[in-house]
Amino acid sequence: MSFSELVPFLGWFQSNGGNIDLNAIGFKHFPVAEGGRGAVALKNFEKGEILFTIPRALTLSAKTSSLSEIFGLKIWKERKLDKGWSGLILCMMWEASQGLHSRWGPYLATLPTTFDTPMFWDDSDLKELGGTSVVEKLGKSDAEEDYNNKVLPAIQSRPDLFPPDAVTVHYSLRQYHIMGSRILSRSFDVERPDIGDGEAEEEEETIGNNEANQSMDSAMDVDVQDPTHGAEDDSHPDDDDEDSEEEPNCVDVSMVPIADLLNARYGSENAKLFYDETTLKMMTTKRIKAGEQIWNTYGDLPNCELIRRYGHVDLLPLPGGRKGNPGDTVEIRADLVVSMFSQESVSVDVGVSNAQRIDWWLEEGGDDVFVLDTDYNVPEAIISLMRLLYLSAEEWEKARTKSKPPKPKLDSHALDLLILVLRKRLSQYSSTIEEDEDILKNETTLPKNKYHATVVRLGEKYILAATLDRLSTLRAADNGSSKKRKMTSTPNDPNSGKSSKKSKR
Repeated sequence: MSFSELVPFLGWFQSNGGNIDLNAIGFKHFPVAEGGRGAVALKNFEKGEILFTIPRALTLSAKTSSLSEIFGLKIWKERKLDKGWSGLILCMMWEASQGLHSRWGPYLATLPTTFDTPMFWDDSDLKELGGTSVVEKLGKSDAEEDYNNKVLPAIQSRPDLFPPDAVTVHYSLRQYHIMGSRILSRSFDVERPDIGDGEAEEEEETIGNNEANQSMDSAMDVDVQDPTHGAEDDSHPDDDDEDSEEEPNCVDVSMVPIADLLNARYGSENAKLFYDETTLKMMTTKRIKAGEQIWNTYGDLPNCELIRRYGHVDLLPLPGGRKGNPGDTVEIRADLVVSMFSQESVSVDVGVSNAQRIDWWLEEGGDDVFVLDTDYNVPEAIISLMRLLYLSAEEWEKARTKSKPPKPKLDSHALDLLILVLRKRLSQYSSTIEEDEDILKNETTLPKNKYHATVVRLGEKYILAATLDRLSTLRAADNGSSKKRKMTSTPNDPNSGKSSKKSKR
């Protein structure tokens, strides 16, 4: 959509209380590597300046749309449309069906109708993501079950609101996926304005990164120097847990006009959304020169999350001359750890089944997924789990009684098992590092999905390989130290009187 096509939307925004100086901020198409369409500064901005403001009433959420009241709040809740995303998606489909009769008609007309995210890839493209955690996190089957079991019955129950002849056009499963993708890529978590004065100060200090469901879902950072708060969350899983009742001071998943036009890129954030009781404010977090792009933030996500949510990857210069995403990660599942332990330690008499130890581990709050990143350090939790598996029956009973998992000391058992686990994890990809590097040499001729998938899996493999190199070096040093200790204990060794030092880990 060109700037001229944005004119009706910008007019709608300003006539409904939105405040933006179009002589200071413009919108243009940047190269794909810079995010495509985005916002540009037309003058110099200093840190702390307000770029534009949005009235809370202009945000689109399940609270601001009138659909739930027209449908009937009691029935809306009985059908669990107040849980997760399903209610907001239905509101967005209904508002879109109203065209320009909807308050948000001009805004909805600006939102994308096609996406490059794996949710819309075919099976052959999805195979390119084999070995990564992307596919299992798409939630496509869960979304379709949600649509068929919750949303579609609600639609069919109210033909006065959702005419049958409009279902295939405005309320189809494809439209459900499109609206869900719009939320995933563009929504914000906006805290409700009903915080009392006594609670506001405490909130200001505590709102920050929101590791909900994590995976890598993160909130927009908050500038505690400002009396307003801002939050963004890019993944809002459906949660029908009856215990997760809405709290008075919780957030609403909201579509925020204008704010969602800003692009984001790793380490580039120069603007952030803040809010007060009646208004959302996009403010600069650093100086922006005229001609520079205005960048929002989504938490410096790894490429596996960028491709899942937004359909693109970040490639920046890295040490050693490579290009990649400094925020890349790779996940190690706990069941892989247990599986490799079972294969390699069949002779270890631990006195109790692995299942019992894992159940206890999880009950004690232990992780079931471990994350490696570009610092190539091993999470302490995975070492603790490995040592738990190796405990003798007596040691296990002691740990269980004290509700205290083993300390994350990388002993020889844990080190050897860790190397086996990472090697196995690396083998789960269908291609090698060298093969992926060769594929990317033809970057200009590669189909977009294949290129993105190769970048994602290669970034993960680099992390695994580098971590393995570090661990292998550690093991070699340990083995050398062990041999030296053995040599010094030999009576005929001329150096037997000299002491040797243990290698430190």
